[in-house]
Amino acid sequence: MKARVIEHDLQFKRPAGTSRGVLNHRRVWYIVLEKEGRFGVGECAPLPDLSIETIPEVEKNLAALAADPDGFCAQADWRQIPPSVQFAVETALKDLAQAGTQILFPSGFTRGDKGIPINGLIWMGDPAFMKEQVRQKLDLGWRCIKLKIGALQFSDELAILRSIRAEYSADDIILRVDANGGFSPDEVSDRLDQLAELDIHSIEQPIAKGQWPQMADVCKQSPLDIALDEELIGITAREEKIGLLDTLTPQYLVLKPSLHGGMRGCDEWIELADAKGVAWWITSYLESNLGLNAIAQWAFLKQPHLHQGLGTGQLFTNNMESPLEIRGEQLFFDPEKRFIFPGIF
Repeated sequence: MKARVIEHDLQFKRPAGTSRGVLNHRRVWYIVLEKEGRFGVGECAPLPDLSIETIPEVEKNLAALAADPDGFCAQADWRQIPPSVQFAVETALKDLAQAGTQILFPSGFTRGDKGIPINGLIWMGDPAFMKEQVRQKLDLGWRCIKLKIGALQFSDELAILRSIRAEYSADDIILRVDANGGFSPDEVSDRLDQLAELDIHSIEQPIAKGQWPQMADVCKQSPLDIALDEELIGITAREEKIGLLDTLTPQYLVLKPSLHGGMRGCDEWIELADAKGVAWWITSYLESNLGLNAIAQWAFLKQPHLHQGLGTGQLFTNNMESPLEIRGEQLFFDPEKRFIFPGIF
């Protein structure tokens, strides 16, 4: 087997506000595996300062993959591979087995028969910008809206949420919020009480990761459901995952293959969560359409009942063309279309 690694810089259509600052571009790497005239492509998309992996670590592993792809892919302990690299290798191998079609998991989704319900994501920004995004999503028929909070004044964020609830009840619109660990342990109880008055479905990561005694109290006492996201980062051993679920007892997990050990790592989280009655949904991670395609096909096989947090492929000016498209509030795959990689490879 041969391997190539191609770096690509994704450009945001407009600056993307996150809990870790504003993003104008996004570095990703595409790995191309070739064997016996076939090829497969996967995407490696780490985010600095969020994942446990560093960019130098990612680049070192990608160089090792390029030098000896057979040896790299045959590593016995997949947990030692950085999660974004793990996801890229998994998807490239799947694509290689399917002769480069990017039909990684044939299903009703890839046949175009069924879609995946997804939430509409509202990016951080000033109140006027966030309200504009909310109105656009609602006008397009989205029933599940997720707002990033914790970056503005909490009173401004509450005002936005109240304005939605004044017009749409919980039966009309599902509201999720994501604090990205932005609340302090001292203020979290009061803020959760105020959010609960607005019939919020759930809140992701209300306090920063690594505070297990405090997070256990939050999960136990919160008037609204808690979804863990950043808390899962770096938890790779099966015993550690069981310990987290037993200690924190969250209501939901938010799973990102590029962040949480690839599809294999997320499969293990799902197995353990299902056994303990913990619900979950799957989220993309600002990948290009290539990574999003792999996540969506894999997510469909899990028969999700909740709205998933899958991107729409519309964030970047230089994203590749793909069969993915939004119809209403669902993500669909059009089997009549193909991936087009202009200027990439």
